Amino acid sequence: MSRIFISGSSTGLGLMAAELLVQQRHKVVLHARNARRAEDALRELPQAEAVVVGDVETIAGAKDIAAQVNALGRFDAVIHNAAVGYREGHRLTSDGLPHVFAINTLSAYILTALIERPKRLIYLSSGMHHHAQANLDDILWRKRRWNGSDAYAESKLHDAMLAFAIARRWPDVRANALEPGWVPTKMGGPGAPDDMDQAHRTQAWLAATEDSKTDVSGKYFYHLKRMAANPQALDSTLQDRLIRICEEISGVVLPE
Repeated sequence: MSRIFISGSSTGLGLMAAELLVQQRHKVVLHARNARRAEDALRELPQAEAVVVGDVETIAGAKDIAAQVNALGRFDAVIHNAAVGYREGHRLTSDGLPHVFAINTLSAYILTALIERPKRLIYLSSGMHHHAQANLDDILWRKRRWNGSDAYAESKLHDAMLAFAIARRWPDVRANALEPGWVPTKMGGPGAPDDMDQAHRTQAWLAATEDSKTDVSGKYFYHLKRMAANPQALDSTLQDRLIRICEEISGVVLPE
């Protein structure tokens, strides 16, 4: 039995992964953006151990979520699932950051840095990351004209970069990334063509199974199988630069 925290798990793939893990007799702590969503999530999955409430959109919110998670004790795995999608307009958070970057990239970094180190870390990327550029020179979209699809794709590239950076820096942790496929969730849209029944399985598998295929770190997966990631995700120089940028923006230092 494993104990797993899943960010962004009040609906969609996060909740589906939680349901599967509970069926497999693991303990799961959910995360919801607000109290109403937390109530809805517990109604859907009353077997959940707890629901952490907080908004990953702000630096303070992400820090508070990490503190709540740590107060619940150590976890065996953390699934970084919280995200907004590829159809977002340009909006700045109260921290002055594009909300796609703040939610998809920076919150994953803050939670990674502040949650007590688990045995396994799983980061949800996207098939769209394969054609993205990291664009670290303009990560906050101050020079470019906003494009929601590009912003989403590069944020998912950042998530893969973060996974591989952690795999390199923390050899005692299995840190991997995956793409769930383009599936008809609220984020993916009703016309998404991929298999919904497969979309949540890889993250649950990486988080809790003892399959020898999951005894790896710094790898990328799709539907329970290894897959090549965007080469930029594997670039240690870019990884380290992303970490430095996130440290500077958040004021949170990644532990050695």
